[in-house]
Amino acid sequence: MEKPRFAVFVAGSILGTALLAGSLRAELVIQFGTTSQPGSVQVASAEEYVKRVNARLAGIARMELYHSSQLGSDKDMLQKVKLGTLDISQPSTITSTITPEFGLFDMPYLVKDRAHMRCIAKEIVWPILAPKLEEKGYKLLGVWENGVRQVTNNKRPIFTPKDLEGLKIRIPQGVWRAKMFEAYGAAPVPMGFAELFVALQTGVVDGQENPYVNIESGKFHEVQKYLSETNHVYTPSFPMTSVRKFKSYPEAVQKALLEEAVPVQEWTYALAEKEDGASRDRLIAAGMQFNKADREAFVAASKPVYELFAKEVPGGKELIDKALALAEGC
Repeated sequence: MEKPRFAVFVAGSILGTALLAGSLRAELVIQFGTTSQPGSVQVASAEEYVKRVNARLAGIARMELYHSSQLGSDKDMLQKVKLGTLDISQPSTITSTITPEFGLFDMPYLVKDRAHMRCIAKEIVWPILAPKLEEKGYKLLGVWENGVRQVTNNKRPIFTPKDLEGLKIRIPQGVWRAKMFEAYGAAPVPMGFAELFVALQTGVVDGQENPYVNIESGKFHEVQKYLSETNHVYTPSFPMTSVRKFKSYPEAVQKALLEEAVPVQEWTYALAEKEDGASRDRLIAAGMQFNKADREAFVAASKPVYELFAKEVPGGKELIDKALALAEGC
């Protein structure tokens, strides 16, 4: 006996609605934005994270990566994260503009090596700094790497801080990087990464400072003559979302975002260690004039920056002392 058409229609509508609802649930899209370009450690770490999260959350959610400032500057993206219009951003130096204590990572020559950074992440970032970030509405997901920073310019090789006197050096947003270069006698110019190539090309700035892989991926060797190995700062990378956005995700998504960020730290360290020397060699082969700076001269010129941080940032001296004490292990 034929079923009434209305009953068939209703049954079909219910089934269609259920399938649509399931489809919508599976299409939770998580947007991840970074200012870095392909070829950089930051983009590589973000790609690895996206791959891991997507494999784990297949059928539940999908993460999409937007690199090269496609979603705006670091400042823009942090604001979008706070407002909930962007899920995840990957700031580095600019994090200190949210929580001043993150300026710790702008203290010159503070981080001895990646083993030291592991200890700092474990003993300082997660228990002390991450809760301060949450007070500002941001949820830290991981502690990755931007890299060890070097100076390039078009005027002269940089051997000592005196060689930086009067040079316009582009820096990322962040109070303490500016204070550092001022202490060295340079004129720091905060600027977004996406604007930097043209600024170097047109002489708006004389030089810049970045890890080797960023210098290479940004093609700065095409518009910069001198490459000076200063190793003045090790910069971590801090992928984060908003506390409100994080709490809105299903529990399975929350767990995946946090748990998959952990192995990416070691994966990133291994990649960065390998790429440091390789990128430097390629930059030299491309024609940049290379020199090693006088580390001790820079360390001596950096003391006023430490003193200022200890004075101006609440608990600043304690953070510095704790970080330096971890240099021998944790």
